[in-house]
This record gives sequence, structure tokens and C-alpha cells, in this order.
Amino acid sequence: MNAEQIELIQQSFQQLRRSADTVALLFYEHLFTEKPALKQLFHSDMEEQGRKLMNLLGVVVVGLPQLERLTPMLRELGARHARYGVQTADYDTVANALLWTLEHSLPGEYTPAVQAAWTEAYRVLARLMQDGAREALAAHGLPA
Repeated sequence: MNAEQIELIQQSFQQLRRSADTVALLFYEHLFTEKPALKQLFHSDMEEQGRKLMNLLGVVVVGLPQLERLTPMLRELGARHARYGVQTADYDTVANALLWTLEHSLPGEYTPAVQAAWTEAYRVLARLMQDGAREALAAHGLPA
């Protein structure tokens, strides 16, 4: 991820923050439409879950210039998601839902460059989370 991509992500996220609750709702609606089985992994209030999602995205977006500082948190997040039952294939479903949400939440601003920046960021972040998930599963003698 380069500085221009990080800037595009940070700028577009500021737009998303203006309607954070709606963005989170769109994300989860699309996620559960794409893969209804994922809904069973969520046991808390979805409005609260949406706030958690947007807050986490905010932390990550701000931290992108110093990704190495986020790495331990992202690996632990991946380990927690593995314990919840998230599978490796689910990361692709989440990527699709995130990009769809961005496209529909940033009308006129979701350019190919913005899409490429978010795609690259998600790829990097998902890899770190999946590394944490694999390590956690291996530590418990479970297959990744």
C-alpha cells in the first residue's frame, strides 16, 4: 500500500463516517444476503455491532501509515474471529460486502483508484488477521 492509496482510503472514510450507522447496516445486510450462514456468528445487537465495525475501521484507517503498530491487534482480531467460527473463505465474502458497501455509500467518489486502494488495504489486513487465526488454531491443535 502506498501513500496515495492510504490518502484515498482516509479521505473516503471521512465521507463514510458522516453516515456510519447506515454504512454499517448496508454492509451487514449485504454480507448476510451473500452468505446467510454468517448471521449465526453474531450474537449481539447489530446496531452495536455496526458501531464496533465502524470504530474498528476508523482505528485501522488512521493507523495505516504505521501498519506495523496495528499488526498485533489485527492478528489478535483474526484469532478471535477464528474462535467465533470464521473460516478462511469468509474473508472473501467480507471483502465483497465491504467493496459493495463502499460503492453504494460513496456515489460519485468510488473511483477505480479508491476501489483499488480499499482492495489492497483489505488484502493486507485480511492476511494479518488470517495469520493470527492460523496461529491460534494451531496452538489448540486445530486445522486452519
